[in-house]
Amino acid sequence: MAKDKTIFTCTDCGGTTPRWLGKCPACGAWNTLIESTVDAGGNAKNRYTSQFQALAKTSELTKLGDIEATDVDRSPTGIEELDRALGGGVVEGGVVLIGGDPGIGKSTLLLQALDALQRKGMNTLYVTGEESGAQVALRSRRLGLDHSQVQVLAEIQLEKILATLQSERPHIAVIDSIQTVYSDQLTSAPGSVAQVRECAAHLTRAAKATGTAIVLVGHVTKEGALAGPRVLEHMVDTVLYFEGDTHSSFRLIRAIKNRFGAVNEIGVFAMTEKGLKGVSNPSAIFLSQHSEPVAGSCVMVTLEGTRPLLVEIQALVDSGGPSPRRLSVGLERDRLAMLLAVLHRHAGVACMDQDVFVNAVGGVRISEPAADLAVMLAITSSLRGKPLPKGFIAFGEVGLAGEVRPAPRGQERLKEAAKLGFTVAVVPKANAPKKNDKNFEGLTIYPVDRIEDAMNCVRGL
Repeated sequence: MAKDKTIFTCTDCGGTTPRWLGKCPACGAWNTLIESTVDAGGNAKNRYTSQFQALAKTSELTKLGDIEATDVDRSPTGIEELDRALGGGVVEGGVVLIGGDPGIGKSTLLLQALDALQRKGMNTLYVTGEESGAQVALRSRRLGLDHSQVQVLAEIQLEKILATLQSERPHIAVIDSIQTVYSDQLTSAPGSVAQVRECAAHLTRAAKATGTAIVLVGHVTKEGALAGPRVLEHMVDTVLYFEGDTHSSFRLIRAIKNRFGAVNEIGVFAMTEKGLKGVSNPSAIFLSQHSEPVAGSCVMVTLEGTRPLLVEIQALVDSGGPSPRRLSVGLERDRLAMLLAVLHRHAGVACMDQDVFVNAVGGVRISEPAADLAVMLAITSSLRGKPLPKGFIAFGEVGLAGEVRPAPRGQERLKEAAKLGFTVAVVPKANAPKKNDKNFEGLTIYPVDRIEDAMNCVRGL
């Protein structure tokens, strides 16, 4: 009897090798190769190469300027924060991968979205591989979705799911989750690298061929990556990550990749008894409510995709020992050390013998350099023990030479601050608006060129 041929597949990158190795030759990761059986049918190549065959309807050469292109049609889900992350709504034939920690609310949000689309007259399908139909029905009743007409299919076999998609032709289908689906054409277990990649390839091809929008739910591994190989992220059109602390009622959904919209867009939700509700003014989450100004606190305006958000930066400077600590939460630690050096060299504020702790309120992560000026002002405020004025904001990138560089889309940041009632702003000179602009009424703006100018300006306030 012929022995089944086996290969070893990397769980990180999906690379294969004919024998086991301690280190993956493709990505260099250690102890990630898992044994799987090769399909004896010999048609694996045809399955993978035909994945996007529906997109390539002609092999003739065409000049780019001669191709007729129209904007894609979108179907808004009715959940504004989800539509924002998707770029405006669900695209016909689009494939969305949504990942997140267990229990964070992926199934809840998608069930709410399907119910909203169904009530608009669209044909929807919810394929569950982790729960029974009765469990999904109980959850829908807890969410207040009474008499919902969403079609539910409790199935994990890929061929049966594809047959249902072909016969029902829904406008949108949710596969919850891709790790539970398996194909009879492979001998490996559900959730393995080969099964996840094969099933995702078949579902993607079905979406492109029939025009059904498909949402794949993916779990997150212990390392924080999307379960299955990263090749899943390359196969789909949109990748959304669900973020949030289990101790907080707020959830963020972030677009990591989007072929039909902007990336780094975020939607903010609050978990309630009736499911996830969109937060229309998320700046309120990231601002602490102080009755009076406190030392070491400075508000800045950061950009998440196209949305300006107001975030409070808090700093605590305390006397340290012979080796003072630098700790930052929500900001880059190396950048904090660089800003302290610039603060000492160009503004004369020394923290060599002080512990410095910096935190972005609300658990938000700030990766853009526009937070530099706010961080430095918060550190100086804490060191001197003097609070910044009430209604004060600042933003701007600070260079190693002490110059304050402009932040992108500074006018929109200032408009958001003026709309929320802030009265004093210290900003880079290049971001200062024209005088007598009615969009900034009530907001006094102080443009600065260098960090020492900013410090002198704040001392005068």
